[in-house]
Amino acid sequence: MTETPLLSTRGLSRHFGGLTAVNKVDFDVFPGQIHAVLGPNGAGKSTLINMLSGELPPSHGEIQFRQRPIHGLPIHRIARLGIGRSYQKTSIFPRLSCLDNCRLAARIHQGGVIASWRSRALGDRVNEAAEKALETSQLTDQAYTPAHAMSYGEQRQLQIAMVLATAPILMLLDEPMAGMGREETIRVTELLRTLSSEYALVLIEHDMDSVFSLAHQITVMVDGSVLETGTTEAIRKSPRVRDVYLGRHFEEEGAA
Repeated sequence: MTETPLLSTRGLSRHFGGLTAVNKVDFDVFPGQIHAVLGPNGAGKSTLINMLSGELPPSHGEIQFRQRPIHGLPIHRIARLGIGRSYQKTSIFPRLSCLDNCRLAARIHQGGVIASWRSRALGDRVNEAAEKALETSQLTDQAYTPAHAMSYGEQRQLQIAMVLATAPILMLLDEPMAGMGREETIRVTELLRTLSSEYALVLIEHDMDSVFSLAHQITVMVDGSVLETGTTEAIRKSPRVRDVYLGRHFEEEGAA
């Protein structure tokens, strides 16, 4: 691919004392691409996402977003450059409505809660961003429903909507389908497929059916290092990936 990467890392590493969680990772994400990151527990996937979002500074290496270095920037500055993320655990405000959850995310992104209350124009932009995020996430009919009254799958959709309300260019999604039933997983899978027409997505996910149906590129990590990166079909057919990760995964599935 000759297109310039939207996000790239070179030699990205993170150490915790004597433990190397991520080791010299080179990683590229292109516009309009869903790039999945796979690997067993402890492979370094979440640590990688935390560095990309600014929650953890790298020990070594560099991160570039839109051809400018962002490693070492605080999380709020990285978010305002256009990198949004969701978390493994659902991070919502349960007593607020869906619309107010998205409004709050948009207010913080657009200069803070107080500033958006004082400026009518800014408040209008906040409302517009929140309403668009709910529409994109297929939650418009739940706009005034308290978040705690929604199903678990809908709450996960709401978390994606809150990321959308921050006007991202790149979305980092950490296990967005974790804990879902089959119908909910199918619904969120289709939502992510729709989002890829407008956003680049980095996806950590253990649901192999969803990953293989969605991803354009897959990076497989083992013990903090990249084992292999390639197209979905190349990863599916890779003997190394099957031996080290997919074979183990399918064996576990068969035993379940």
